[in-house]
Amino acid sequence: MDANLSAALAAPFTLDVNPGHKASSFPNRAGSLDSAVMARAQAVIGGWSGYAPTPLHELPEIADYLGVARVVYKDESARFGLGSFKALGGAYAVAALARQIEADGGSATDLTVTTATDGNHGRSVAWGASRAGCAAKIYIHAHVSKAREDAMAAFGAEVIRINGNYEASLAACKEDAAAHGWQIVSDTSWEGYHEVPLTVMAGYTVMSAEILAQIGAAPSHAMLPVGVGGLAAGIVAPLWQAAGSSLGHMIAVESHMSACMRDSLVAGNPTPLDITEETLMAGLSCGEVSDLAWDILKPTVSHCVTIGDEAVAPLMRWFHHRTNSIEAGECSTSGLAALLAMHADGAAWEQLEMMSDSVILLVGTEGATDPDFYRLTVGVD
Repeated sequence: MDANLSAALAAPFTLDVNPGHKASSFPNRAGSLDSAVMARAQAVIGGWSGYAPTPLHELPEIADYLGVARVVYKDESARFGLGSFKALGGAYAVAALARQIEADGGSATDLTVTTATDGNHGRSVAWGASRAGCAAKIYIHAHVSKAREDAMAAFGAEVIRINGNYEASLAACKEDAAAHGWQIVSDTSWEGYHEVPLTVMAGYTVMSAEILAQIGAAPSHAMLPVGVGGLAAGIVAPLWQAAGSSLGHMIAVESHMSACMRDSLVAGNPTPLDITEETLMAGLSCGEVSDLAWDILKPTVSHCVTIGDEAVAPLMRWFHHRTNSIEAGECSTSGLAALLAMHADGAAWEQLEMMSDSVILLVGTEGATDPDFYRLTVGVD
């Protein structure tokens, strides 16, 4: 076996059952991530200049090793040239806000959007603001890399760095937005703030609509990287709509250092945590679950897996150096890391009901969004 895959096999993990798992038919409720909301997002984004479905790569060497029918990898590294799935969410929400202002007789130039981010969401909001002709104020925390900061500033956004973690940057963003009348564009929701995050999540459903068309059916298992839960919910909703009560195993994957979804599902209620150590998988470093995402994930996630950073660098190298090279950033390794570690543990594999006919979905959330770190990690100039 490849040495990088062998290193990933030894990575520690935890596996928990979600006691609230009880997915039945898809709840097509108005005001939620319902069929109409998803269809509108898919139609609008599908009409954007440069839109094309991102690749769904087969990983036959992984499928053969695991003894399953297929392992497929949704590759978001080239989405609209922004390097991550976030291009679908923040930019779509900014476009919707600008359209609403113009429909009300105003101008998008009067709009200032703002958000807190680990990098990729802010880049999408900045790009969306540039497309719409409005201003953007992006808040980042102390651990966001300079490369990610520069990528946001390149679209004309003002980037404001805050001491502390993601939650500290979000608090500063909320305070300044209230003081200046700016519109927050967040991919997490809280009491009294749902419409914009719902629009962001609707944008993410484009990925899952593409996956269903590319696979031909819902997968039996999906490894879902979870930060606040917006991506995972955006993936699950169309799969749930398609499969109903036959929805397969939706498996949340988080860092040991920021497992807010795992803690919440096990407790049965959203449970925030204070992040004291940052994971390399920056997009997973979130301490509080979005309540909109919670409504979708609580009944549909069957299991929660937490992992450390041990497999990040080896799997980034493996993806890069395989025969059909894939540009996989830090968070993009999480699903495969969890999958390999659980396979090495026979009890975990059996609990997940992995079979010879299983089709497993991995989500490649990002490419080289921090180019310097990527080159250093995979060993290229």
